[in-house]
Amino acid sequence: MEERVSPVGSSRSIPSAAVLFSGPVEPVVFLANFALVLQGPLTTQYLWHRFSTELGYNGTRHRGNCGNQSADPIMKEVETLTSHWTLYMNVGGFLVGLFWSTLLGAWSDRVGRRPLLVLSSLGLLLQVVVSIFVVQLELHVGFFVLGRVLCALLGDFNGLLAASFASVADVSSNRSRTFRMALLEACIGVAGTLASLLGGHWLRAQGYANPFWLALGLLIITPLYAAFCFGETVKEPKSTRLFTLHHHRSIFQLYVVPAPEKSRKHLALYSLAIFIVVTVHFGAQDILTLYELSTPLCWDSKLVGYGSAAQHLPYLTSVVGLRLLQYCLADTWVAEIGLSFNILGMVVFAFASTTPLMFTGYGLLFLSLVTTPVIRAKLSKLVSKSEHGALFSAVACVNSLAMLMASSIFNSVYPATLNFMKGFPFLLGAVLLFIPAILIGVLEKINPHPEFQQFPQSS
Repeated sequence: MEERVSPVGSSRSIPSAAVLFSGPVEPVVFLANFALVLQGPLTTQYLWHRFSTELGYNGTRHRGNCGNQSADPIMKEVETLTSHWTLYMNVGGFLVGLFWSTLLGAWSDRVGRRPLLVLSSLGLLLQVVVSIFVVQLELHVGFFVLGRVLCALLGDFNGLLAASFASVADVSSNRSRTFRMALLEACIGVAGTLASLLGGHWLRAQGYANPFWLALGLLIITPLYAAFCFGETVKEPKSTRLFTLHHHRSIFQLYVVPAPEKSRKHLALYSLAIFIVVTVHFGAQDILTLYELSTPLCWDSKLVGYGSAAQHLPYLTSVVGLRLLQYCLADTWVAEIGLSFNILGMVVFAFASTTPLMFTGYGLLFLSLVTTPVIRAKLSKLVSKSEHGALFSAVACVNSLAMLMASSIFNSVYPATLNFMKGFPFLLGAVLLFIPAILIGVLEKINPHPEFQQFPQSS
């Protein structure tokens, strides 16, 4: 199919930026995720505080008083409003990002990974600026939704991840790709852990505003690094139109156009598996802070920070576990072990009524994130190098859909089940995780080495 290009023609490469040095993509992911995780629990707690103030709810979350508030209708209204506005923010951002992250991801196959990294970083910067105005000026919480939508218009964090994983796939060999994917996810985890530990303590000491200012500073550095320090991994970037159906068509063709060199069945079913894993991961993440703030746990901001740090530690422990398990097991078995521990952790969360039990659940998740790098690596080996951007923008699309479903399901089920079983959404997540476990096993049984049915990789 003929490529539609800008008037300058497809034969001309994009002029190189004044790159200071050819650095890796990991610092971009680290800085962006540090800023995002720093904001996440703070935004949830700020919403709780705002709604509590507006509704006249003065119940504390200290252990001595929180347990007596379980039947308080005002507290339940605060919980419900916080959950619903979290849902509105996520739905607004994901619906817009569903179109833009896929468009920009496929576009990066032609123009290079750097433009998408810069645009996505600027979107995250715009979002934190809006959040600062909301907190400082006490604007209506609906402006949080506006910030998410503006961020999504520039690619959002999903677009940044699509460019990052594609750049890793561009330069890694088939043998090392799974571990390289896991290393990139480990950067996400380390950043999340540090930001979570810092955010909880900082909130207690100085309030909501200052952590947002730190996020602003980090997100100013991120696009500057992407523009001037990141080493482009697309060998010959071309000046190509952004607004053309060609980019979306290239993603569609990955899954529907027959080709002897690839398995459409494996592409589709691995995508379904990662969809479910991401849905459960982000669905649980969406409600964990709210679950911890309310009875019977009644955590304060310091414990919420520890919990959020524990929630991100599997990014680091999983990459270590993956490396060790790869010495004696195939990637498929590593993914199955990770899913098993994920299921166990969800079940413990569902019945956690004390702080030690809650942290036991977090501990069981130590290998829960080995599954996604295995699936990403398998997917990348099923397409050519020139389609990595389209593939990972498709995966970003899957992530967006999964996050939308996660927000819709978990933030709706959680308030609806408060009266009979508060931990029911975690049980639901445990049941859903059996589906990717079965899919991955069946795909391996049908064809033990689908990754070798791939397009020839250019040297």
